Amino acid sequence: MRPDFFAEYLTGLVTNSPGVQRVQSLVGAGEASVSFGVAVTVDGREVRWQVMGQLADGEKHDAPAAPVDGRPAPYVAVGTRAAPDVWLAGVLGAGESPQIEQVDIWSARENPAKDHFGLTVRFYNGQRVFVRKT
Repeated sequence: MRPDFFAEYLTGLVTNSPGVQRVQSLVGAGEASVSFGVAVTVDGREVRWQVMGQLADGEKHDAPAAPVDGRPAPYVAVGTRAAPDVWLAGVLGAGESPQIEQVDIWSARENPAKDHFGLTVRFYNGQRVFVRKT
């Protein structure tokens, strides 16, 4: 899934999540320098997420992406008080997309960088998106 489609998909998921008061694109939130992403207000706190992508090996930008379905990635639902990327991974997992193979939570890695929140989302077609808290 390419970043533009993923940002739209993510917007739909977070819009319907408990505790979310507002969702808008980063461009709509005044981040003109960022092409794809969402600003989410959860429990009164705004968090901005930039979405960047990586094509599958050998894939070209001018060719349409091939959707490949598999078993949705495992996830754990958490409350809005969890680390921002842990919460976002739970929301993403609850969507049970058959295109998502794996979600790597940056703050849950061994020896994570302080205040470095984000996700690496791997798709069955070999593409990846990186969702970074800005």
